Amino acid sequence: MSIVVRDVREHELDSVLALNNAAGPAILPLDAARLRHFYEHAEYFRVAERDGTIAGFLIGVGSGNDHDSSNFRWFRERYPDFFYIDRIVVASRRRGGGVGRAFYADAQSYAEMRYPQMACEVFLDGTNDPVLLFHGSFGFREVGQHVMAETGTRAAMLMKPLCSYAWVRETYGDALPNQPWIAQPRIAHGSLPPRTGTCP
Repeated sequence: MSIVVRDVREHELDSVLALNNAAGPAILPLDAARLRHFYEHAEYFRVAERDGTIAGFLIGVGSGNDHDSSNFRWFRERYPDFFYIDRIVVASRRRGGGVGRAFYADAQSYAEMRYPQMACEVFLDGTNDPVLLFHGSFGFREVGQHVMAETGTRAAMLMKPLCSYAWVRETYGDALPNQPWIAQPRIAHGSLPPRTGTCP
């Protein structure tokens, strides 16, 4: 069956929470209040559906968001304009089946019309080589390391330039065509945070 990437629905938050907290040490745990905050404020919060069930989710925010993650702040102190992937989780039974690549393709198609680069981190706990390899094969490169004060976890800080961004900005500016596949994924919960920075 095909993979469908779509916006999360409110009644799915309990399933998303369980998926997150079953993901193991590579993903920070969440509680219901934190997940609700993401649902109400994250610029991008989508699930992957396969065979009628949720196979994973991805949460992302732009650099203008008031996000309290220390990893997000690390990027914002160094880069003026980026799309930050806070977390991507794929159900264990679905790993290796293309769900992660489907998410990154979808997130990139959204981000490259709005941001010059994508940012994320991978925890360096000695067992994450496959995750680092996955990101490297998708064009991410390490730009530094950061130890999270709240957990003591060291993370590789990764960035990927989005080559289409400059052309989109030069051609359309902020007036993107009114097409369903270009629309903001999540508008229902109020206005999104303002953009910052300029195109390179």
